[in-house]
Amino acid sequence: SDLKIAINGHTDNIGNEASNIKLSTARAKTCYDFLVSKGISSSRFTYKGYGSSQPKDTNNTDEGRRANRRVEFIRF
Repeated sequence: SDLKIAINGHTDNIGNEASNIKLSTARAKTCYDFLVSKGISSSRFTYKGYGSSQPKDTNNTDEGRRANRRVEFIRF
């Protein structure tokens, strides 16, 4: 019950950054909503969309872009 998680959404670099922020935020919020719907207190989570600003792989290949479209759960 002491575990707190930041839910971070990410996208590839296709499209404009405003749309990518909106999409990545929606990705993170979907995970947040699911966990809260299962009875986990919303006070244990934060969520944020980062758009394409934190790639974990190259955006020059389909595989790299696919890896960049993700949600991360970070303990804080």
